[in-house]
Amino acid sequence: MQVQPYLFFNGRCEEAVEFYRKAAGAEAVELMRFKQSPDPTMCPPSDGDKVMHMSFRIGQTTILASDGRCEGQPKFEGFALSLTVPDVAAAERLFAALGEGGQVQMPLTKTFFSPGFGMLADRFGVSWMIYVAP
Repeated sequence: MQVQPYLFFNGRCEEAVEFYRKAAGAEAVELMRFKQSPDPTMCPPSDGDKVMHMSFRIGQTTILASDGRCEGQPKFEGFALSLTVPDVAAAERLFAALGEGGQVQMPLTKTFFSPGFGMLADRFGVSWMIYVAP
């Protein structure tokens, strides 16, 4: 059994995954567009090139994603993706890259439980916790 996050970007899925490729080395694994569906009523013809389903990897984790209903600005509330890295230098790089155009919720800093920990919401509103394993 696996639990995998499934993120709905409401029309910005490819943009988001490209951002994660540059920021965190994400790699696309699978991509299906709405126009590939045998059911033409799944979306308006203008949204045929939008992402119906996608999977991408960051490190050893597979994340699932979609454009969903392509209704505009996505909302991500009540969770965060936690990214564990081996050292402070990697944490600083990822924190800066993922935070570009986003909002810092807690600056990356040394804590009692980690030599580096910080929280941010990226430009799409996805919350991230960057954690350096002690």
